[in-house]
Formats: sequence, structure tokens, C-alpha cells
Amino acid sequence: MINLSKRNAVILALVLSVVMWATRGHHVAALTHLPDASWAIFFMLGFYFRSRVVLPLFLVQAALVDYVAITQFGVNAYCVTPAYAFLLPAYSALWLAGKWYAAHYQFQVRSLPLLAAAAAVGSAVCELISSGSFYFLGGRFADTSLAEFTSRLLRYFPANLENVALYLGLAALIHMLIASMQHSAAAKQ
Repeated sequence: MINLSKRNAVILALVLSVVMWATRGHHVAALTHLPDASWAIFFMLGFYFRSRVVLPLFLVQAALVDYVAITQFGVNAYCVTPAYAFLLPAYSALWLAGKWYAAHYQFQVRSLPLLAAAAAVGSAVCELISSGSFYFLGGRFADTSLAEFTSRLLRYFPANLENVALYLGLAALIHMLIASMQHSAAAKQ
């Protein structure tokens, strides 16, 4: 289990908030072409934070980012349908995957396959819930079928998984660097 000091938890929450605002929606991301980090952020929230309070805070923040992007920056509201509410369980699946990984985490290279597995499973569940609800309940498609949904999953899920891998890979490198520095400092004392 990860043990963050209160100060480090606040810093990390602020950093993750900035990353969410910078990458979610296309109001800022279009300027830099950064892929959306939301999925990786929800996984990291589960991994780093013991408190369950951060989950609803970031769920509200994600909705607020979308609201601001649509109302202030002209981002298309195509994805905002009755199925939008299903982002709550979709993102919660990523948070739970991060929680699961935190419970099995060890600062060793051999825990990296567990990270990859937890991220992949959490992402797959998130994709099924978010895309499935949008496709079947969003009212944007007149004729829905399992075959068409599967074809859409195969088209869109790899890019979402790449985004998660990009951000979690970067986070893992930063985590290893900071943890190594902390271990070195502790060994010198």
C-alpha cells in the first residue's frame, strides 16, 4: 500500500487536476495535441489515495471540465447523452483497478506485469461501460447490434489503451525515480 504524506497527497492531487484540465476535452488539448489522461488519472487515484473522497471529487471535476469545454470553448456536446451518467461506474472501475494494484504493489520490477494487467482490465471494463452505454443507450445510433458494437470496440479501444499506457508508463517512471531517491536518502541516514 502506498503511504503519501498529507503534503504529498495535496501536491499529487493538484498535479493530477492540472493534467486533467490540460488534456480532457479539446479546449486545451487541441493546442498541444495531448491525449486525454482521464482514464490513467482515475487509475492513479485508486493507487495513490486511501481516501474514497478523491473519487467523487475527480468525477465532479471531470464533469466540470466537460461543461466548461462545451459552454466556454465550443467543444461539441455529441458525447453528452443520457449515457453520460455511466462514466461514474466506468471511471470507478479504473479507480478500483488502481486500488487493487496498490494492495499488491511492491517496489520491484516483478510487480510491473501486475500494473499492466490491472490497467488493462480496468481499462477494458471502463471501455465496455462507457462505450456500451453510449452506443446502446445514448440515442445516437438508430440500429444497434452487438456485431457493430464489437467493431467499434476494436476500432476505438486500442487508442484509449495506448493513452492509459502512455500516462501510466510516465507515472511509473516518475514514481520509480522518486522512490529510488527516497530509498537512497533513507539509506544515507
